[in-house]
Amino acid sequence: MTYGYVYVAQVAMGANYQQTLKAIAEAEAYPGPSLIIAYAPCINHGLKMGMGKSMTEMKLAVESGYWHLFRFDPRLSKAGKNPFQLDSKAPTGSYREFIMNEVRYSALPLTFPDRAEALFAKAEQHAKEKYDKLVRLSRLYETE
Repeated sequence: MTYGYVYVAQVAMGANYQQTLKAIAEAEAYPGPSLIIAYAPCINHGLKMGMGKSMTEMKLAVESGYWHLFRFDPRLSKAGKNPFQLDSKAPTGSYREFIMNEVRYSALPLTFPDRAEALFAKAEQHAKEKYDKLVRLSRLYETE
């Protein structure tokens, strides 16, 4: 996005199927380089609900603010429109509950409880700051 001529999208199909399809269609139609970053849980995440619920996990990732959905289409700038579309709403779910549903995170307090608490708090704060930054970015492009 910094270059200004690359189509970029961040998606999670389980959170918003239509946004994912729209991003893929836009990226395919874009006449330059395109990049789609997708949240896709894998077996190494250790989903407590099981891999059969990975679509639900994607939805929870977005609702908790762990993952954000957006699209950046440089063609919109040329049309006088905002090229950055933040497709995520402000987080409504619990960040901590989300990460504790994955063994890769829930195992840490068993070994290093004090350190885990500090790291989890820092990660949650970082996620909030990232969403705020995306909101500011959207407003920045509106004024250009």
